Amino acid sequence: MESPLVLLVEDDDDLRTTTRLVLESRGFRVVTAADGEAGWTTYVTQPVDVAVVDVVLPKLDGLRLTERIRADGELPVLLLTARDLPRDQVVGFDAGADDYVVKPFDGDVLEARLRSLLRRRGGSGPARVVERDGLRIDVDGMTVERDGVPVDLSATEFRLLTAFLDNAGIVLGRTQLLELVWGSASWGDPHVVDVTVQRLRAKIGAAQVVTVRGAGYMMARA
Repeated sequence: MESPLVLLVEDDDDLRTTTRLVLESRGFRVVTAADGEAGWTTYVTQPVDVAVVDVVLPKLDGLRLTERIRADGELPVLLLTARDLPRDQVVGFDAGADDYVVKPFDGDVLEARLRSLLRRRGGSGPARVVERDGLRIDVDGMTVERDGVPVDLSATEFRLLTAFLDNAGIVLGRTQLLELVWGSASWGDPHVVDVTVQRLRAKIGAAQVVTVRGAGYMMARA
């Protein structure tokens, strides 16, 4: 099987070269772009599997590039940023990013985040299909239909949905959800959980996930 192809969009020449070498040493193929417009051109002309996008880019910034990619399809997008502030994370997720890594980053962390996104995008073996309250969820195929109409979920939103499915009837706190969906309770601000839950509810129906005041969120058993 061919190695995953990563689109790396980074305007800093040294960081772009270093990151490419790190990813290639870990088994990825990499195509690079030095600005947002070049990144978009590469995205539409090459069969990339995942994108790593710097937030601050010339010509077309990383948030706008992410919005374009998200509007076009399902490609997972991981944002790189030099600022580790909750508001920056929320803005990135609002733009449609699936994950977020702060510079300077560890190569092992970047690899783990990318492989997590790719696993969620791929899936193998017999399809696990869940039907409940007008939703049809193909867990392995990462597709969702609501009343027969396809629902466009980001990779992070889909991870959140499967976390609720796997724990139906159980209240999940924000810290638990950070662990289950983002991989670490210390990684992001808990407000990111609230924002992502709100986005998911808007797409699958507000009644699917209920708020348990003072405790977290829960999906009722089907």
